[in-house]
Amino acid sequence: MNRDRRATNRRRVLRTGLATLSMLSLLPAVPAAAQIPNSPAPKSSSARPLGAAEARTAAYLESVRQDPGRLRDFFRQLPKGGDLHNHLSGAIPTEYLITLAAEDGLCIEEKTMTAVTAPCGPGKRPAADARTDRAFHDALLRAWSMEDFPSGQSGHDHFFDTFGKFGEVTWRHRGKLLAKVADGIAAQHQFYLETLVTPASEETKKVADAVGWVDDFAAMHRSLAADGKLDRLVATARKEADDADAEFRATSRCGTSHAAPGCRLTVRWNSQVSRGSSPERVFAQMEVGMRLAERDSRFTAVNLVQPEDGENALRDYSLQMRMLAYLHRVYPRAHITLHAGELWPGLVKPEDLKFHIGEAVNVAQAERIGHGVDLVHEDDWQRLARTMAARQVAVEVPFSSNAQILGVKGAEHPFSTYRAYGVPIVLATDDPGVSRIDITHEYQYAATTYDLGYGELKDLARASLQYSFLPGRSLWQGNPTRNGYHPVAACRGQLPGGGTPGPACRHLLASSPKAAVEWRQETAFASFERHFATRR
Repeated sequence: MNRDRRATNRRRVLRTGLATLSMLSLLPAVPAAAQIPNSPAPKSSSARPLGAAEARTAAYLESVRQDPGRLRDFFRQLPKGGDLHNHLSGAIPTEYLITLAAEDGLCIEEKTMTAVTAPCGPGKRPAADARTDRAFHDALLRAWSMEDFPSGQSGHDHFFDTFGKFGEVTWRHRGKLLAKVADGIAAQHQFYLETLVTPASEETKKVADAVGWVDDFAAMHRSLAADGKLDRLVATARKEADDADAEFRATSRCGTSHAAPGCRLTVRWNSQVSRGSSPERVFAQMEVGMRLAERDSRFTAVNLVQPEDGENALRDYSLQMRMLAYLHRVYPRAHITLHAGELWPGLVKPEDLKFHIGEAVNVAQAERIGHGVDLVHEDDWQRLARTMAARQVAVEVPFSSNAQILGVKGAEHPFSTYRAYGVPIVLATDDPGVSRIDITHEYQYAATTYDLGYGELKDLARASLQYSFLPGRSLWQGNPTRNGYHPVAACRGQLPGGGTPGPACRHLLASSPKAAVEWRQETAFASFERHFATRR
């Protein structure tokens, strides 16, 4: 999530008493009207019968629920699919950002704790001072993350402010950042990452400003495409990706005998669009991202970022959904995943809670929704939930950032409501570096808060690959959220631990990147269950 400067300059503070709290304690009392009603819909099929190894593993999980150390170890080793909602700049451990700032010779404005370029004049300190001055280092840590953040500021504002403070660090080293994140994800026993970046950012802004805004989408498209402007922007974005790939491979020593664990991770980029920008910039960023997704297999989708409650974001929300609807017709093979419903009563006016998820799904044709927290405040939300279930529109759920930004967790979070309606859910981290968490924490939180068993957790991990934008056929048939995870005919009875894949299954795995990554996870599950099924 990028910071919306116009919104944060207004210093909107949540009216839910979040100013002095931190991390997952950010939970205000919510009035009865905001409580999630009981759903009349049938529960999803996640409470499925377990096989013998699964049942023994499930029994072990139940036996250690009251043992924090062994419980954490269980979830750390649990195969956890992929992370589909991850902002690269917000995923980096803050300590590493401080190290990079020092290595790059950057300065820190002491008043705002913002990284700036040298020279370090009055009111600025070399970032390198953090190597020897522990108090300075810890002050940076608090300013650039949710670690014990200062009082007098809401979780919402502090969270979004961090990106502007360390932004001078992150744009310089996309490949190094990816190397750090990829190693962390591999260590968490995940196999796939979709991470968000802003391709050709500065160049796209300049082109958009030169073109200007015309309230005619077809005319905007023609103006941007004229004289090869769009193609040059795409070429710039691809060159950025080439440079990032090269830096990543060099940093991680990929292809050598000392390759880092992240080299084995399958990675795809999603393109960020700054929803707080002017209409012409938003349209141009959308089009660059969607054109990229059709022309470069490393890119898969577009997504709107920055606070959904920002002034421009609220004013232009419906306009932006219509932009995407138009561009989806121009670029039908580009995927769309949207931050939508990252709102809560008290943050915006009641009328702004009524339509954001609905328009993302029904107008912009989003295939996944990020956050979706305000579901039950939407007009005819039950119908919306049924629509999402029928279309298999997955919801990306990052519990920690929902608690830190909105103060929403536990029974107030719509996690159980989505599940009751059969809406696919994938657990995600959002900005784990800023939030100071990892995906293990999110799975453990889900299990302990919502009393999930091993089978349900395993299916959440499978969902994070099933609803990824990896190309190719899935290993699973039909609608797994409704009917369970059953292998397609080509691989029936041949999952790891159950049989040797025959020619048809081998062909699927060779021809489908999605099925190949899903098979890797099933192999990991077989090993995981052998290990934990025999433990006491």
